[in-house]
Amino acid sequence: MYTEAKESEPNFLQCSQMFFDRAAQIHTEIKPGQLHSMKTVDAVLRVSFPMETATGDYEVIHAYRAHHSRHRSPVKGGIRYSPEVDLQEVEALAALMTYKCAVVDVPFGGAKGGICIDPKKYTVDQLERITRRFTMELCQKNFIGPGIDVPAPDMGTGGREMTWIKDTYQQFNSSDVDALACVTGKPLTQGGVRGRNEATGLGVYYGIREFLTYEEVQKKTGLTEGIKGKRFVIQGVGNGVLRLGSLPHRANKSFQNYSKDTFIPEGVEVLEIECDILIPAASERQIHKGNAPNIRAKIVGEAANGPLTPNGHDILSAKGTIIIPDMLLNAGGVTVSYFEWLKNLSHVRFGRLNKKWEEHSKSKLVEIIEETSNRKLSAGERRLIIHGANEADLVYSGLEDTMINACMETRVTALKKDCDYRTAAFYNAIRKIASVLEESGQLFSK
Repeated sequence: MYTEAKESEPNFLQCSQMFFDRAAQIHTEIKPGQLHSMKTVDAVLRVSFPMETATGDYEVIHAYRAHHSRHRSPVKGGIRYSPEVDLQEVEALAALMTYKCAVVDVPFGGAKGGICIDPKKYTVDQLERITRRFTMELCQKNFIGPGIDVPAPDMGTGGREMTWIKDTYQQFNSSDVDALACVTGKPLTQGGVRGRNEATGLGVYYGIREFLTYEEVQKKTGLTEGIKGKRFVIQGVGNGVLRLGSLPHRANKSFQNYSKDTFIPEGVEVLEIECDILIPAASERQIHKGNAPNIRAKIVGEAANGPLTPNGHDILSAKGTIIIPDMLLNAGGVTVSYFEWLKNLSHVRFGRLNKKWEEHSKSKLVEIIEETSNRKLSAGERRLIIHGANEADLVYSGLEDTMINACMETRVTALKKDCDYRTAAFYNAIRKIASVLEESGQLFSK
């Protein structure tokens, strides 16, 4: 029944466009032609190339890269390896990345890429050959570069694949001194940034924590401020879940994580388990008109991209469920990717220039306080106070500040326009993108 209901829903691209249209309807100051331009994908690359199999046969690999909006450069978005990858999925994900970057004020345009393979069915050697060949296609078509298009990991990929992409790009552009910045999500030894692995999950934590401070959320859900004591159900085993390293101890271990290998009582669907906060972190269109009536969460925080269809969203909203949209809640990954990109362009680790200066300054201040108060601090107290910010501290601080500001901005718009948080987030994204396009003359406006 659920499968049939899901298949009768709009596809992923149509879902994202329907949500865009809802926000566009309340943007009376923006012309319809401008909104249409904003919604349309700028450019798409579709390539096919052969790969020799272990038996000596040849398999044709299909891959895609979409640039949704180049109102800001470079464009930014992950590369996923999945048998479900197709053109409409890549276009939808690229569009969401555009809006996501705008919502959290990360100065990138939106992009996304994918290769239609099941990575579990290939050897490491085969995956490397596929990745490097795809990267060569991107290089030849001018779809990658520190100022053009900066990929990142997504479903089925990780730091290993990003290293292969970086190396291939560097070989193709041997004189490019900024080759490190052609891709993010790299291991530390390859120019990565501390805090990137846990960025998506930590962003989810900051976002949920922030929404729980809002009076209207507390009133509607009956939940109190703070993460501690709340019952979480996390569906999926993607990056948004595996890196929720901050949640277990901060939430006092009051959450449950369900994957396909977890025992679930017969007849019980993961998404339908009663909880305070449900975090869908698998693939798109997980909650639809078939199962939405059975969802028993007070808050749904979208750690994955597009887990709710418009019908699923409307059914939950009518029930009084608070929905924190994906384009806001899972923006931690692209936010810290932005920090990594800046680090790679500057060729300096965050904190390297100021950490010791900060510690020396704090140490002098502590000495003055000890003298005037006639009290010596313990060694532990002293270390805690004079600790200078290292790279991870600065990344966490930047991410937390970004999420707090974006959540508050979304809340203010939702209250002002009397709409749900998803529509508010889209509204803010549209407003910011339109401002860039108009002020730069890209829309050829009068």
